[in-house]
Amino acid sequence: MEQKKFGVSGSTLKIMALVIMLIDHIGAVIVMRTMSAPGFDHDFWGSLYWPLRYVGRLAFPVFCFLLVEGFSYTSNVKKYLGRIILFALISEIPFDLALTGQWLDFQYQNVFWELAVGILAMMAIDYIEKSNFSYVPQVIFRLTAIAVLAVGAEALQLDYGMYGVISIVALYAFKKNKWYQLLIGAITFCWEPVAPIAFLLLAFYNGERGRKIKYTFYIFYSTHLLVLYIIARVIGCL
Repeated sequence: MEQKKFGVSGSTLKIMALVIMLIDHIGAVIVMRTMSAPGFDHDFWGSLYWPLRYVGRLAFPVFCFLLVEGFSYTSNVKKYLGRIILFALISEIPFDLALTGQWLDFQYQNVFWELAVGILAMMAIDYIEKSNFSYVPQVIFRLTAIAVLAVGAEALQLDYGMYGVISIVALYAFKKNKWYQLLIGAITFCWEPVAPIAFLLLAFYNGERGRKIKYTFYIFYSTHLLVLYIIARVIGCL
């Protein structure tokens, strides 16, 4: 029998990130509203808010890391991007309902859009790298493409804006050296309190895919937001 490598697989990391994300969204959807809603113990709920949100900061770096892994090993990048965009569309209404109580709110968008722009940035980097341009034009074109997509993410008010795009690109740029990747990743996530701690968890990644749960994240994301919205409506804090 093939001996398993020490550490955690990609599927284990994904499940852990999903649990962390759920904790974060309980804070954002349920707790945040009960802090000011009539009939609730505001001090109690207020004491829960920041611990839940700080724990939740660990999820996005893990998803970005797994996005880079998925992009690096997928056999069809366009299909991968298409799947992300499809679930971005599916998730937008549950996301807006949970976060704002509105069917559609364009103030900022769900995380799938951020991941989609991250994929576009990696595709642009790969395309330019495979071109026949010399070194200096390649660097200029790469930086220009990244800048355009980062500014676009900010203008479209994506969940993590330009910072998310830059962090994904940094993880991709150092993907061939795990320890450099983790170090640079932690540095690029310094804009988000607590988030760099996630790279201590990622240090235990063993490079194995683990169980086949490809669609778990896609389905869980929209479903848990919808469930949290329903709970908020039932208990009367929304």
